[in-house]
Amino acid sequence: MAAKRKRKRTKSSGTRRRKTRKTRKTSSPRRKSTRRGRKKGGRKKSSRRKYSRSSGNDVEQEMHEYKRGQARSGRSGRKVKSRKQAIAIGLSKARRKGKRVPPSPNKRKRS
Repeated sequence: MAAKRKRKRTKSSGTRRRKTRKTRKTSSPRRKSTRRGRKKGGRKKSSRRKYSRSSGNDVEQEMHEYKRGQARSGRSGRKVKSRKQAIAIGLSKARRKGKRVPPSPNKRKRS
């Protein structure tokens, strides 16, 4: 009787079968449902500008003063040290003039 020899399997032999994924067949391609142009609550986005062009000019003017080191804040008259602060001052000046600018975030929280 001949003795049975065990064969060593190597990676290159390719004897192992790979598992194949079964793909789901659908009549139409699947799409994720996305709502473009809508905010929470189903409201449509407004196409109108939030900030008027003239309010942008006020902010631009304030930034110019800030860059020259001339910008001063409110009642205290202290020097403005940050860009954000300069922008906020420009927007508040535009609000005082009655230009179209959304209410400040602090006012939104209070109401």
